[in-house]
Amino acid sequence: MSAARPLTTLRTIAAIAALPLLALTACGYGSDSKDEDTSKVAAEGKKLSADTVRIGYFPNLTHATALVGDQEGLLQKELGGTKATYSQFNAGPAEIEALNSGSIDIGWIGPSPAINGYSTTDGKGLRIIGGSASGGVKLVVNPDKVKSLKDIKGKKIATPQLGNTQDVAFLNWIAEQGWKVDAQSGKGDVSVVRTDNKITPDAYKSGSIDGAWVPEPTASKLVAEGGKVLLDEADLWPDKKFVITNIIVSQTFLKEHPDVVQAVLRGSVKTNTWINANPDKAKAAANTKLQELSGKPLPADVLDPAWKSIQFTDDPLASTLNTEAEHAVKAGLLKKPKLDGIYDLAPLNKVLTAEGKSTVDDAGLGVK
Repeated sequence: MSAARPLTTLRTIAAIAALPLLALTACGYGSDSKDEDTSKVAAEGKKLSADTVRIGYFPNLTHATALVGDQEGLLQKELGGTKATYSQFNAGPAEIEALNSGSIDIGWIGPSPAINGYSTTDGKGLRIIGGSASGGVKLVVNPDKVKSLKDIKGKKIATPQLGNTQDVAFLNWIAEQGWKVDAQSGKGDVSVVRTDNKITPDAYKSGSIDGAWVPEPTASKLVAEGGKVLLDEADLWPDKKFVITNIIVSQTFLKEHPDVVQAVLRGSVKTNTWINANPDKAKAAANTKLQELSGKPLPADVLDPAWKSIQFTDDPLASTLNTEAEHAVKAGLLKKPKLDGIYDLAPLNKVLTAEGKSTVDDAGLGVK
């Protein structure tokens, strides 16, 4: 998915003034912001430099590292006597606002809001400190109306929100076909219909859209309704990898509590290791957490294909973040942002080295 990440974005013109924080969401799917005061494993053992660490994430499969780490107590285990509390968000701007206001300290989030949060605070609000997931985005269409990629021209295709990572990816793909679309209005050779992930399946069933470029599990929900996967976005990227979920931290919290940050990263790395070694158990754990948060689990015909399309990785895939920014600039959604210093991967690389794993690269966008 391509990421939008503004410094001074063209989205903040009058036509977009109503969109909070440039409407850059991650791949949100689930409830509104929700606080969770209990963790699977009680805080016990040696307390670190903070009594509590407040963690945010989305009730979304692309945030499964956080879902599973929360559900199985793997994050809390590394924190010892420092208690982890959790808040869930449905949109990137809300999570960035919570981070900036001090309501949360660390969060799992998509690339677009991370970039936006960094840019709108002149590089003072957050750092990206790790990766979490790659992939999990598909173009799903009504097979009765769309037979091939060239048939997308003239159709109504949904994306989650103006300027979010999937929206930018789709606009970039449209441009590569030689078609024209006004990025702000979504009108042109293709009608880009910005539709909340929660209602996209109903819009598809009603026939008001012909397909959607969306993250999981929305893509698999559409397939369960008779849709067909026409394109997996992973196929557009080198090695079929691109960032969908990062880990961010308040720069203030990082400075004041580096031991807590490192413990969360250690928990994330160990959670990803467990997920990749135990995919069925991890999938079940993520679904159990989703059921707890939303009131119902994902059915197998949605959960299984969605899970298979996501790769869980500690690598933030920094070079793809930079490419996503270039796509957003090319689409006319933002002016070129200054991203130097958005990454601080030293704490993660220390954890990876201790775990006997390969270190990761910041693509030249790290703190100096």
